[in-house]
Amino acid sequence: MDSKRIKRRVFEILDGAVHDGASKACEIFIASLVVANVLAIILESMHDLHEAYAHYFHWFDMVSVVVFSMEYVLRVWSYGEKYPTQAGSAWRGRKEYLFSPFGLVDFASTAPFYLQLLFPGADLRVLRMFRLMRIFKLSRYNSAMDDLLEAIKSERDSFSSALFLLLISCLLFSSLMYLIEGHDQPDVFPSIPAAMHWFIITIISGWGNVDPVSFLGVVMVVFTQVLAIALAAILTGVVATAYTAQVQRREAVYELEVREVLADGIVSDEEKVKLKQMQAKFGMSDEQVAAIAEQIESERRAKERESAQS
Repeated sequence: MDSKRIKRRVFEILDGAVHDGASKACEIFIASLVVANVLAIILESMHDLHEAYAHYFHWFDMVSVVVFSMEYVLRVWSYGEKYPTQAGSAWRGRKEYLFSPFGLVDFASTAPFYLQLLFPGADLRVLRMFRLMRIFKLSRYNSAMDDLLEAIKSERDSFSSALFLLLISCLLFSSLMYLIEGHDQPDVFPSIPAAMHWFIITIISGWGNVDPVSFLGVVMVVFTQVLAIALAAILTGVVATAYTAQVQRREAVYELEVREVLADGIVSDEEKVKLKQMQAKFGMSDEQVAAIAEQIESERRAKERESAQS
């Protein structure tokens, strides 16, 4: 087997371009190692456990860094096969990976370890916490994050409207709170910006760490808390609706592709691979795919019966 075929095979396994046993095993291994790393980082933050098992935590992190570094290098090397038929495809595929969110996460998840080696005397505790970014490596094997981002993007007008209402409410309620409570609590509400700080904290947490001393101040707090609940409900509804629509849109795209593949009555190996890639990309289960295929087959049989009767 020549190097080009090896490179192509590595790309297929790491990228899930071919949904076979090796690709699935690689996916399970990397995902399990990521979960184990996150658990280790959480447990390592407990002083007693860190003191008792510091040696084991260190070696586990070293082994993980070696594995993730090998994965990163292999991805950079093999992604030259992503566009095999196009000119300059090798660097196009590699550049696309290096500067993609997944590539940046892969880099950031191992960089703190190497920075510790380069600067052994420096305090890199904050950088070490970047190891938690390894959890984002799981997004490669699940489309939930992509679906959520696409849902938010598709409903950006709704979010802009909600943020505009929040800005107007912040200016109005903060000004009123300054006028109502500023005289009685000058240390707490010395200015409108200070009242805006109270408003934001109240919207986020439900309580702005301030107890009003006047009746109108109590009324303002109640209205602000009701507004926070209403905004949360609006944004939650917008996201939920958009997310559901995104999932349905994804299934519709896959169904359309299946119909095109079955249009000529022949499913080639290339078309099978393409459908497998789409299934993996969209995170669709075998049950969903089987349901779509069954629906298309039932429609085909119904058309055949109608043709036979006519």
